[in-house]
Amino acid sequence: MAMVGLFWIAEGDVYVGSKPSGLAPGVRLTPEGVAGLGHPQSGLWLWDDVRALTVEDVPVKSLKRQVGMVVDMALTVGLGGGEDAPSMTVCVETADVEVELTAYVAAAYGYSQKEYDLSRAVLARLTEGAATLLTTLSAMAEWGRSHEGGTPRKELRERLLREWAGEA
Repeated sequence: MAMVGLFWIAEGDVYVGSKPSGLAPGVRLTPEGVAGLGHPQSGLWLWDDVRALTVEDVPVKSLKRQVGMVVDMALTVGLGGGEDAPSMTVCVETADVEVELTAYVAAAYGYSQKEYDLSRAVLARLTEGAATLLTTLSAMAEWGRSHEGGTPRKELRERLLREWAGEA
């Protein structure tokens, strides 16, 4: 399994954010559609109906954010408290409705601005039509099935995202 931009790819399965466990919320991208996982957001929105796929509340990496997280962690641990894992919102827009799904963030300190921008381009590409969708998702899943070394370095992640976004 590996993280590439906002995507978590595990054995050919593609998720936005981290792969959920148990009843935890998550979002999986399948050849059929966008699947909301976990309680209370389970459901499937077919690609034929999806007009837009966007993300909100994505933590973008910055020095200020990294320092803030270290301070928050120290205070949380020091005071014996705990907090929920950071999450982002995946918005699925159809002709009839806009659904907001929750996905946990996979990057401890947030995502780089470049990977965030490229990931948004990949999500937009998935809504361009069946041929583009299947080609893009297939490329992502195939890379996940053949990759056995964990999350690749930044340069490779950005190159993969550019390819999947159709920019390479």
